[in-house]
Amino acid sequence: MTADAWVFHDEAKQKLWDGTLDLDTDTLVIKLYLSTSNCATTSVSDASTLTNEVATAYGYTQGGKTLASVTVADSSGTTTFDAADPTAWTASGGSITARFAVIVDETATPDEVIAHALLDNTPADVTATTGNTFTITFNASGIASYT
Repeated sequence: MTADAWVFHDEAKQKLWDGTLDLDTDTLVIKLYLSTSNCATTSVSDASTLTNEVATAYGYTQGGKTLASVTVADSSGTTTFDAADPTAWTASGGSITARFAVIVDETATPDEVIAHALLDNTPADVTATTGNTFTITFNASGIASYT
């Protein structure tokens, strides 16, 4: 399975450019969403309007996980946004199934949808069965980079 690239949402791009959002100081979380979610609609900005987050069950808790070690760095004209890979969710008593991952800025008011990624670009759901982990690994060159 291969995940797609992170797609930044329209309003988040504007707020990043004007300094309203600050990726390396704001609190960012990563959440999982079902195939029926509206999270792939880049005009969605208010995280409270996102539909169909994976339910709290089987090792996943709604609200996601806080991203740690978030960095925004510039090197030789390339700016990179990255974070430590989130601690995986371990499925217990049932399966964790998701189609999308979403990064949300919880410092913003209201919470701002930053970006989403399709977890399997075929597209298909990704499932971790009981005893296995649902892991999201960011690209070695970062979540996103711009030259």
